[in-house]
Amino acid sequence: MIQKDIAIVFDCGATNVRVIAMDKLGQILSSYAMPNETDDDPHFPGGRIWDLDKLWGKLCTLSKKVTAEIDPQRIAGTTVTTFGVDGAFTDEEGELLYPVVSWQCQRTESILKNIEKYIPLQELYKITGVYPYAFNTINKMIWFKENRPDILEKSHRFLFMPSLLINKLSGAMQNDASMMGTAMMADLGKRKFSQKILKTIGLDEKTFGPIGEPGDQAACVHNEASEKTGLPEGTPVFLTGHDTQFAIFGSGAQLNQPVLSSGTWEIVMTRSDSFTASNNELENNLTIEMDSIPGVYNIGQNWLSSGVLEWFSRNFYPDLSGNELYAKMIGEAELELPGANGVSVDPAFYDDGTSMNSGTITGLTINTKRSQVYRAFLESLAFRLREGLEALESAGKFKAERIICVGGGSKNRLWNQLRADVCDTPIQLIDQKETTVLGASMFVFAGAGVYKSANAARQKISYNPQVIKPSSNKKVYDQLYKNYIKFKKQ
Repeated sequence: MIQKDIAIVFDCGATNVRVIAMDKLGQILSSYAMPNETDDDPHFPGGRIWDLDKLWGKLCTLSKKVTAEIDPQRIAGTTVTTFGVDGAFTDEEGELLYPVVSWQCQRTESILKNIEKYIPLQELYKITGVYPYAFNTINKMIWFKENRPDILEKSHRFLFMPSLLINKLSGAMQNDASMMGTAMMADLGKRKFSQKILKTIGLDEKTFGPIGEPGDQAACVHNEASEKTGLPEGTPVFLTGHDTQFAIFGSGAQLNQPVLSSGTWEIVMTRSDSFTASNNELENNLTIEMDSIPGVYNIGQNWLSSGVLEWFSRNFYPDLSGNELYAKMIGEAELELPGANGVSVDPAFYDDGTSMNSGTITGLTINTKRSQVYRAFLESLAFRLREGLEALESAGKFKAERIICVGGGSKNRLWNQLRADVCDTPIQLIDQKETTVLGASMFVFAGAGVYKSANAARQKISYNPQVIKPSSNKKVYDQLYKNYIKFKKQ
């Protein structure tokens, strides 16, 4: 009898989409990726959307390649994990009534600024725990209410991005708790949508349908999806959802152990069995989300990270790409001294509400080199991490012994050392680089009965941690951090 020991994870990120086959011990058996990008909204000038059909086409192409390299009979199940907040209204057949509005779209900025005409912001935060970003799902709902009420009237279901892709795989129309927790419409303590918030903005809970938990089976791969993806018809399809929650779980983090998920966005979070969503947490820019496990909460901060560095590399190293690009940038910046010869950066190139300024580069002279600018970017993002870590430690009343770092940004050796120096805290790297996929696969194996639970699956993983300790530069960076904070407040 062939053992069912492979999970197929569709990992849809803002920069890249991937399909990965992973076995029950966390080993990657096959992996393929393609770039991802937003498109112009044909219905709203200046708007940004995700083209769902184009995205699905890429995932099908990748899945075909992956399934060709493994024994499909070993597949225990499949799942989809993506970025948070985004989704779309559909009809009863799952067809979109309007494209998926991207978190990168600016149309909802005015909605957030006027949110208090619906509900006081502090009350909204107290119920949901989610920091008030303009891209939060609630702001998109209000935008449709105010600008396209016809879409609301015709809609059968609002599906978050993972569920839209699960619908493509199986026909199921079910959302999960981890995505609901990013919407700023959920009652965090009750782990369900807030009736008060939905009533205030004129939405019916039926719009979202039944909410499942990570590891619940939504349906099975149907014939059409089987032909397009190479997945056997009848393969169980399980819910996962918001990639951050599964990156944290997949990292092996226990309670009160901070995890830095470093990708297009950096998210520093800690798993906690309790939370407080008061004015103090709001003022400290903390967001609180539902963990992949009921009864646990993820407290953290978000900021644009690699998305800023991609802007830098496009403009300062336009002739390079891939591994050659990163080797060149890191190698040059390592030769520069702390402080980058006076160049400093405020990395708020995307307005997330946490900076008094827009993104800025200061200290430039006629002799400034691109390597100094790049080092200044990395230093500024390390300073941003220290801000987030201090806020988490204050809110959770703990002192971090180390920070687990996962995601694409964990591969940058210079950045890791700067993080350790600036935070004066060891950075722990693990052998498992694809922690989002790893975490999602654990819930597939739990749902399929390969393991009794996701926690049981996690116990079988070899993490082999590597620790990067602060260097002698930590004292220099302590002063530079104080200068950075002073600059931000100007």
